[in-house]
Amino acid sequence: MTTPHPDRASLLAALRGAIAQHDAPRPTGTVPVAEGIDGTLPGGGLARGAIHEILTAKSGCSTAFCGYILSRAGGLACWIMPPRAADIPWPAGLLAQGLDPACLVLVEVAGQDALWAAEQALRSTALAAVAAVLPPLDLAAARRLQLAAEAGGTLGLILRPDDRHGEGDQQAPTAARTRWRITSLPGQGGSAHRLGTARWRVALLHARGARPGVWDMTFDQSINMLIIQESPVRQHG
Repeated sequence: MTTPHPDRASLLAALRGAIAQHDAPRPTGTVPVAEGIDGTLPGGGLARGAIHEILTAKSGCSTAFCGYILSRAGGLACWIMPPRAADIPWPAGLLAQGLDPACLVLVEVAGQDALWAAEQALRSTALAAVAAVLPPLDLAAARRLQLAAEAGGTLGLILRPDDRHGEGDQQAPTAARTRWRITSLPGQGGSAHRLGTARWRVALLHARGARPGVWDMTFDQSINMLIIQESPVRQHG
């Protein structure tokens, strides 16, 4: 785990040092999400060399979803978040989503330094994927992140708060290849002493070359995969 550093030079040195300790192979090709969703996306999954926005009202479900996507991306991943964040990725929870914590570098940094760290990480050809909790971005900053992802060939997940009451947030111009909203649903098969199988509502709000849609999904831990329920919620026209 990389802790906060007083200047960017030491932060970059620490990040490079943490990456150098790993020798994970870097996969290629698109990153699959789930059967039934991948077919709606250009290339059959989430594009590498691009950023993807994740909007969430509750941080727990977005953390779980991002952990799942990072596990599907393979290779070494980096997670950038504010110091003392309330929703720190939990190793046991990451394992439950199929992500080996040993293949994850955590960076604790906030504000404009977080944006800078995300840009540096996305440019790294040693990382397969980067998840970053960032302050509000203007279009110019988002474009810099997209260019960094293109340069590194890296999958980028940008976590942002979801303004459910403001249509402008989901309709705002973006440099991201896709924009998603993740909300939690009641667990399946739970009891007083067991949470049950994780369930999410996954909404594709924006995608270049694809139609938006909404799906209710269950996570099957036996195969580490999201499964669409028999009846999709709806497809947007």
